[in-house]
Amino acid sequence: MSAAGVWIAIGATAVGCYLVKLLGLSVPAGALERPLVRRLAALLPVALLAALTAQQTFGGEGGALVADARAGGLAAAAVALVLRAPFLVVVAAAVLVTAGLRALG
Repeated sequence: MSAAGVWIAIGATAVGCYLVKLLGLSVPAGALERPLVRRLAALLPVALLAALTAQQTFGGEGGALVADARAGGLAAAAVALVLRAPFLVVVAAAVLVTAGLRALG
């Protein structure tokens, strides 16, 4: 892609993000107070993040399941979460285990 094409894509993305934000601000307050909408707003970001994490960790070429150093980091983060570690400790554990496994392999 040419440099002009990249800048056009960046500009289109910025305009699109602004329009989505504007659309969100124009939703009536009454629609946002519904119990179903509140529940979806609370649960949907968590579900999307979990799906993205799983896809990035285990998704391989051609739909094959791949377990590499990232899976070890994810497991370390899960253990840290079960032990109720602070967020930065969870991230540090995942980074250190992933880096260690990559250094070994």
